[in-house]
Amino acid sequence: MKESKKPEPWIKPRHRAARNLAYVILYPYAKWKYGLRVDRFREQGDRPYLILFNHQTPFDQFFVGMSFRGPVYYLATEDLFSNGWISSVIRWLVAPIPIMKSASDVSAVRNCMRVAREGGTIAIAPEGNRTYSGRTEHMSPSIVKLVRLLKLPVVLYHIEGGYGVEPRWSDCKRKGKMHTYVSRVIEPEEYAGLKDPELFAAIREGLMVDESRPDGRFVSGKRAEYLERAIYYCPFCGLSEFESSRSRIRCKRCGRTVEYGEDKQLRGEGFDFPYASAAEWYDAQQEAVRALDPTELTGTPVFRDTAKLSEVIPNKKKLPLRKRAELRLYGDRITVDEDGPEPLCFPFDEVTAMAALGRNKLNVYHGGRIWQFKPGKRFNPVKYVNFYYLYQNYKRGDVHGEFLGL
Repeated sequence: MKESKKPEPWIKPRHRAARNLAYVILYPYAKWKYGLRVDRFREQGDRPYLILFNHQTPFDQFFVGMSFRGPVYYLATEDLFSNGWISSVIRWLVAPIPIMKSASDVSAVRNCMRVAREGGTIAIAPEGNRTYSGRTEHMSPSIVKLVRLLKLPVVLYHIEGGYGVEPRWSDCKRKGKMHTYVSRVIEPEEYAGLKDPELFAAIREGLMVDESRPDGRFVSGKRAEYLERAIYYCPFCGLSEFESSRSRIRCKRCGRTVEYGEDKQLRGEGFDFPYASAAEWYDAQQEAVRALDPTELTGTPVFRDTAKLSEVIPNKKKLPLRKRAELRLYGDRITVDEDGPEPLCFPFDEVTAMAALGRNKLNVYHGGRIWQFKPGKRFNPVKYVNFYYLYQNYKRGDVHGEFLGL
């Protein structure tokens, strides 16, 4: 009988070399470009850890790695692993752990356990999303199960100032200050004595950061561009569309213009704006959506957009399907090229998940396939994710349910 081949070790010596080279190159750049101050974790010792961090910028993984000696193995979504040869290079250099976004992924858990057994340090953002609002976002309580499975010391890692320097919805960096550091270590002996809700509360509270306050100056001539990727609700006219330019954003329905200040605060031009920050505006938008009945929004599209449509072949590539697809969002479905010769329909009853990626890409998980919409600069994926989860809440009988997908 043929013996089964023993799998190669996940951890390779080259990962340490790649980490050290990245540190030499990226730390001076990050100090200059992000105003970054990194506190080294001097108590690290030779132990592996499970690092849990709040998620603010596209380079958070580099900031985390700067605090630790040796390689850190990050959980990364299928989008990173579906870019052909580029993904192959990333795998070879740093070996991230693949995970399917917005889906339960047993293989990711197995790979985490494998890395832990080999003595590797693992890092994950329990939010699963970069924040659009500046506050630490929703976390799934399932993170507690992973903690207990891995049995590693848990590091709670704070990233502060990232939302001010580079909000998720923006294409530009502001001149400002960032600070990253280990805020707490929870030893296995400590969390063994905690019930699951208590451990989850400790993680949640330990990673909570609220950057809606005026806590510094973040200087740029393009401060409000492209806030419309996150905002689609006007307090004066309801669901709407917006257009930003430089430090201002304007509602296209009522014409009111709001300035986004260097202190991250909002000011109406010629009127009193009811929200002091983008976080307050974002929260009000969520409340307005929760008050809707999606079953009453099935006859006429709530929003229309255009985007490039591709299919993501996990861990391989992205297959282009349509260069310019017309999306229509209803309360219970998304349609693509509804009036064209080859229409597509994604009923929310059949969609298994929906996710916003990067600044403003949209993934729809339907029919065992991953459909990705890569749009123009002003596209807002948040509304699609919000409406999908609003419908799921209604279907479960959870009217006005809190979670709207982000």
